[in-house]
Amino acid sequence: MIINRHIAVWIFWSVVTVGVAAQTSSAATSLGELRLRVNPLHSIQHRTVPAVVWLEPAAGTPPLEFSPHGHYSLLQKNRMFTPHLQVIPVGAAVQFPNADPFFHNVFSLYDGKRFDLGLYEAGSSRSVTFSREGISYIFCNIHPEMSAVVLALSTPLYVIADTNNSFVLRNIPAGRYTMHLWIEGVSQPLLDSMSHLVQITSGALDLGSIAIPTMPAGTVSHTNKFGNVYDQNPKSPYDR
Repeated sequence: MIINRHIAVWIFWSVVTVGVAAQTSSAATSLGELRLRVNPLHSIQHRTVPAVVWLEPAAGTPPLEFSPHGHYSLLQKNRMFTPHLQVIPVGAAVQFPNADPFFHNVFSLYDGKRFDLGLYEAGSSRSVTFSREGISYIFCNIHPEMSAVVLALSTPLYVIADTNNSFVLRNIPAGRYTMHLWIEGVSQPLLDSMSHLVQITSGALDLGSIAIPTMPAGTVSHTNKFGNVYDQNPKSPYDR
């Protein structure tokens, strides 16, 4: 993905509150909650920005089982992927059914899973197994307007931002975790700089708000699978 590198790379915690709410009634059930809100700059008012928060157990905190079993699908219809963002366990397979009356060529050549499904017709489907943790940016080699993101994780402790760009992650076993974020339109170095340790107890940990310099809508572009700019006037019989 090509992202404008001239964007101001800065971030601040407008509120950082390590607040512990009332203790749970049972000491044996030590489950906590994490809260966070993202304030995307340069975005359209009331626009929801695709974003995910997840927790990776730190030293001394036992990992939780996250099974790769389940049905995952990115539907291609009306020159769109649905859903645009999908979180899956490492080792899971994702189906890519083509419900459009023309060909698609789904590919990903970025961090995460690299693959090229080639041309396949309406009514058919292809499958990809995401064998390692990472973020896969997915496109169609014929239709540049099509994009999706698959985030393969090795932890079940994750939450996708709601329509208010807020996160509430519940039922977290007490312990120390590294918190990670992925936010569409934010560069990977900046995302990496936002990772930090959090201590979860049997109460609520409220991290307040983060101001994020996301890209204005429509300014993020990408090349085709050959690394070239898309043809603005395609003549292929497969594109429509």
